[in-house]
Amino acid sequence: MGETNPIPLSGKALLQKVKELSDIPRRQRAKACGYYTLGKNEKERVNLTAFYDAVLAAKGVPLDPERIKDGRGREATFRVSVHKNGQIVIGSSYTEKMGLLPGDEFEIKLGYKHIHLKQVGADDEFD
Repeated sequence: MGETNPIPLSGKALLQKVKELSDIPRRQRAKACGYYTLGKNEKERVNLTAFYDAVLAAKGVPLDPERIKDGRGREATFRVSVHKNGQIVIGSSYTEKMGLLPGDEFEIKLGYKHIHLKQVGADDEFD
């Protein structure tokens, strides 16, 4: 009686506890990790959503990743169109995300239905 709401586990401690309790039902697992609240008349409410969010965050999975925006407030879509003059513009959102600087050069390789850009002088680690 007179219990307060628990402090939920997070990070490595949460992942370790989840692993230890892998043989019990998920509601009990969430409660054992502190993802519940005590309401009126000491009634317990398990918060599975917060539990799952915390597990994903502990595993390094972003639930609301930082959105990529260009300077005009639009979100980057990772799709481009060919302009009337035949040019394809990639946009600053992408070049900033890649850490590219003015003057960086690329080798263009044409394939059947694709274009491959390879940064000149970059490490070949992603080939």
